[in-house]
Amino acid sequence: MRNLATPVLLALATLAHAGPPNIVFILSDDVGYGDLVCYGATKVKTPSLDRLAREGTRFTDAHSTGSVCTPTRFAFMSGRYAWRQAGTGIAPGNATLLIKPGTPTVPSVLKQAGYATGIVGKWHLGLGETTPDFNQEIAPGPRELGFEYSFIIPATGDRTPCVFVENGRVVGLDPADPITVSYGTRIGTDPTGLERPDLLKIKADPNHSQTIVNGVSRIGYMTGGMKARWVDEDIADTLTGRAVAFLEKQKSGRPFFLYLATHDIHEPMVPHPRFRGTSECGWRGDVIHQLDWTVGQVLATLERLGFAKDTLVVFSSDNGGAIKNTYDDGTNALHSRQPPNGVLRGQKGTLYEGGHRVPFIARWPGHIPAGRESDALLGLVDLLPSFAALAGQKLPAGAGPDAVDVSAALLGQPGAKGRASLVLQNNGQQPLALRAGPWKLLTRPNGAAELYNLSADLSEAKNLAADEPARVKELAALLAAERAKDTR
Repeated sequence: MRNLATPVLLALATLAHAGPPNIVFILSDDVGYGDLVCYGATKVKTPSLDRLAREGTRFTDAHSTGSVCTPTRFAFMSGRYAWRQAGTGIAPGNATLLIKPGTPTVPSVLKQAGYATGIVGKWHLGLGETTPDFNQEIAPGPRELGFEYSFIIPATGDRTPCVFVENGRVVGLDPADPITVSYGTRIGTDPTGLERPDLLKIKADPNHSQTIVNGVSRIGYMTGGMKARWVDEDIADTLTGRAVAFLEKQKSGRPFFLYLATHDIHEPMVPHPRFRGTSECGWRGDVIHQLDWTVGQVLATLERLGFAKDTLVVFSSDNGGAIKNTYDDGTNALHSRQPPNGVLRGQKGTLYEGGHRVPFIARWPGHIPAGRESDALLGLVDLLPSFAALAGQKLPAGAGPDAVDVSAALLGQPGAKGRASLVLQNNGQQPLALRAGPWKLLTRPNGAAELYNLSADLSEAKNLAADEPARVKELAALLAAERAKDTR
């Protein structure tokens, strides 16, 4: 009798036999589509990430959903577009928690499936119900959203407070030296970058010239917590060490989920001395090398512990790259030797492809095809149902309202093309862009529209809106329908 099993059924049968994978999701910061050698970079070396691509699948049409950090992280965690909720733009360091406890999230769903869950690195989704007091246990936070273990940077490296928070408490805090943070009125007597530029190891623009910590001026004011303040040169080593320690605590037989959200390559870019001068594009390239080292350490740990063959590793970025002069490390003139987004137009903070089309690599030995390239359309918003499907966990009703299960595309199943359309944002509720097949519509608050056929014009050089009014109308209606959905 002829075997009627389809390739998809065979793949699912193999997955069921293997059991749910461990999942390691590495979300880098500000890494552009053209910043890795496996995506065309020539001025840096990324051997660990290139190896990940050789041993897995490299996706060429993956998107961060937002072109800046907080909206992307909100969408990844909740499976809901951040523009649907007011107040989800780039969060200050003393923001309150942006995702309501009880909301199904990637870690809570995987925890329900029996996973050990941990986050190490950049959080940037707010903490507490009211302005957080960094001198007490801070809640709600990662734990209330499903993480059993957390070691986080509250916001970003260029924002106060410049401390790590482990399981709700500031690491190394001296109670006799309490922390106070302000994003309005100046507090304390700590020098600022504007007042004491002679104390700075790297120069900064006026917006990043408030309290000086470790020779770097920041956004926001901070007093106290002197023993708890981080050293920028050591952040990558600290986060990598905590990620490795989390993996070392895992026991064979219970799956685990590690969300490693690196600081690299976000500003201020202050590489450890051992990486300085190792690239051809200044400190920006050097922190890419530092990031690649972190990835290599994680991969080596998985192998040493015998977890590699049973672990899905996904690497991506929270938005596109940018050449900025926010800080001046002395090598800024070299940064642009490597276009961070390759041939793509735009950069971080824009709705053009350079703002949100990001590297995305997935490896799971024996399950995800090795050395393959995929043009499946997907967004980081889709990882909630996709990881749940791979874990064999059914989503609660209403979970991930804007997410699509793209696990078939991750597994390289024949015909799997990802999702049909995707809404993209910058920072707030407007403007938005819509992808549908090869077409992309950008909207503007003044009513102007831009239309591009990305299959023929990946660099978005020719606006076809005037030539294709019917298509503009069709896509605008589709975007309006998306905006009208009630996902509460």
